[in-house]
Amino acid sequence: VSIGIVVGVCFLAGVIVRTDFGRMAKNSIEHNLLERIPGYAMLRDLTDRLTGREQDESWAPALVDIEDALVPAFVIEELEDGACTVFVPSVPTPAAGAIYILPRERVHLIDVPFAQALRVVTKWGVGAGDLRAHMK
Repeated sequence: VSIGIVVGVCFLAGVIVRTDFGRMAKNSIEHNLLERIPGYAMLRDLTDRLTGREQDESWAPALVDIEDALVPAFVIEELEDGACTVFVPSVPTPAAGAIYILPRERVHLIDVPFAQALRVVTKWGVGAGDLRAHMK
């Protein structure tokens, strides 16, 4: 019975969110409440990228030169001076990591889907050879 109630509530919420009023309420709740939770916006962006709803230039997969190694990363933005802000995820938890601002010549974009690059991080580097093979 409890599973049926949960499924029913989720279905009802989905129907409501498809209306103009529901979309407005969802956006208001997201903007005024959820975006104040640390990490929410990043997780939302990651989820959008994984499901294919987001296709902009942020979170572009890359390999970056850090010390003497190529490291899987995601380009967050390109700065006015040509440098790039990159996020280097922790292994195997891509929701945590480090942010670097690197010169453009140390950032090598790779021509693979976001989900494939993320999978390499979550699988402890398995498939990194494919990333390197698709380096631009």
